[in-house]
Amino acid sequence: MNSRSDIGQAIAAAARSISHSQSLDQTLQAIVQVARESVPGFEQVGISTLTKDGKVETRAASGDLVHQLDKLQYDLGEGPCVETLRKVDLVSAPHLRHDQRWPRYVPAALKLGLRSQLAVRLFLDDKGTLGGLNLYSTASDDVSPEAEAVAELFAAHAAIALGNAREVQNLNEALHSRKVIGQAVGILMERYEMNEERAFAFLVRASSHANIKLRDIAQELVDQRNAE
Repeated sequence: MNSRSDIGQAIAAAARSISHSQSLDQTLQAIVQVARESVPGFEQVGISTLTKDGKVETRAASGDLVHQLDKLQYDLGEGPCVETLRKVDLVSAPHLRHDQRWPRYVPAALKLGLRSQLAVRLFLDDKGTLGGLNLYSTASDDVSPEAEAVAELFAAHAAIALGNAREVQNLNEALHSRKVIGQAVGILMERYEMNEERAFAFLVRASSHANIKLRDIAQELVDQRNAE
């Protein structure tokens, strides 16, 4: 049995490993890898996130089985993964073959060899649900208390890392958008001999009329100029 000291060391190591990642995708993959190494009893790990329009997608996974099991839950609208994204902080499903909570998901998951599952919400108080950490086992029916404790502590660190990475990505995207829009305004000013204010207003109108994001309209103009 792991001691509290062992668990603390595992979480500290996980946090250090995750903090080394720079991009959002790197962070997500690092979370998966470290969770697989840190949470006892689970050999397959994935991360699900909610898109802005409410759809669930798998953003990182340790193998194909994760994608299959995740998709089953998305398509059926039930399972531990779905519950943590929408309702509860942790869902433990030992001895899955006897579980009656998800009557459509369980039979299909058993056919894929799943024996137990653990799902943890990746949550920040001021940001809401960021995603779900999903752990699968085809080797054991049991989910130990130690596994739940490590997963919950790990998820707290992972949520912070994920939140920070998302903020950095959003900032980088905003800076890139600003640069591209500035380039497009410059192109319009030169091409149509208009001032900066009119050029920007032109972009806004084009974006509104075409129902296309301002950044994408600007990128198209820049790409056309570069191709000339």
